[in-house]
Amino acid sequence: MTNSAFSTLGVSEPLCRALAAQNYTHPTPIQTRAIPLLLAGRDLLGIAQTGTGKTAAFALPILQMLGKPQQPVMPRSTHALILAPTRELAVQIGESFGVYGQHQGLRHTVILGGVGQPQQVKAMARGVDILVATPGRLLDLVQQKHVRLDAVKHFVLDEADRMLDMGFIRDVRKLVAMLPRKRQSLLFSATMPGDVAKLAAEMLHDPVRVEVTPEAITVDRVEQRVYFIEAGDKRSLLLDLLKDPSLSRVMVFTRTKHHANRVNDHLERAGVSSDAIHGNKSQNARQRALEGFREGRVRVLVATDIAARGIDVDGVSHVINFELPNEPESYVHRIGRTARAGNAGIALSFCDTSERPFLRDIERLTKRPLTPVGEVPDFSSARQAPKPSRAQDPSTYKRKRPRHRARFHRAA
Repeated sequence: MTNSAFSTLGVSEPLCRALAAQNYTHPTPIQTRAIPLLLAGRDLLGIAQTGTGKTAAFALPILQMLGKPQQPVMPRSTHALILAPTRELAVQIGESFGVYGQHQGLRHTVILGGVGQPQQVKAMARGVDILVATPGRLLDLVQQKHVRLDAVKHFVLDEADRMLDMGFIRDVRKLVAMLPRKRQSLLFSATMPGDVAKLAAEMLHDPVRVEVTPEAITVDRVEQRVYFIEAGDKRSLLLDLLKDPSLSRVMVFTRTKHHANRVNDHLERAGVSSDAIHGNKSQNARQRALEGFREGRVRVLVATDIAARGIDVDGVSHVINFELPNEPESYVHRIGRTARAGNAGIALSFCDTSERPFLRDIERLTKRPLTPVGEVPDFSSARQAPKPSRAQDPSTYKRKRPRHRARFHRAA
């Protein structure tokens, strides 16, 4: 297929030109199916994971429809609203609109938490054609009357199941209630739990359903192995694996922010170029870590599940589950950070005794057992030996100065 394949979907010449400059010549299945329907004005329910090309599937039709003559956007208003669950995904979607719409002359901005709001207020002052936002910060600005949603013509809710996991559904419902009833609405989700299906029924009108992958399947191009290991040996195993230069760009996942920091500190002390990304980091710190990883200055990115979706970095050679997730769907999204753009990838999981139930849930969901690694190095000697007692090591004993029995003498 050549770039004319996009034009046969109804994509306009300026957009095709922008796609050609990025060497995008092969529409993905979701783009092929969704773009003509969206250009026709239909509401859409998309079942698709990150990495399937869904951002372009909704961005191209929105850009094309907003490029037609219409009423100017009013101050503090927008004609298109895209909600994303994480700051990284919001930034990425905003960048995509900028790339695809470079010949359109449309204004767009991104609103998210973790940074000061004055610049965001200033960007919205005269209005924008396209607004990409995370729900919490957007709701704050709407309540402060810095943003109006009564002129939205196109609404996209991306990663709806992740919105549910992160507790954003209540904020989403408040924002949807502020939108005009007459609008085009799109909802994308990797899975379709009951709460998301209910939300779709509330916000979509006679939608067409486009499903390009079964719910939460594993990535077939990823080679998946598991190490059965004691919890205390995991950090030693991680360093041992990183001696192999083929682990060139690695994402390491932990369950908690605290553990992500500890693993990152351990790697830095061992001389491995690494950084951490999680919800307690400021947005600027998260962006610096991601850019360093994307540009190759950082070899290992240690992350919580905040990075399991919406982060698109080419060339991730390995994903390492330092701790198995307690939600099996998160495993699928984690390993999806590798094997992107048609490449193969490797996912390595460390499983201690307490995580065996998590492993069973993962294998039940993916319908595929992880390949056990035959022999694991013995790290018992690498464990920190307990500090000797004073009786065992007299050199550790510090003689104390004698204490006076009484600080004050009583009168005789």
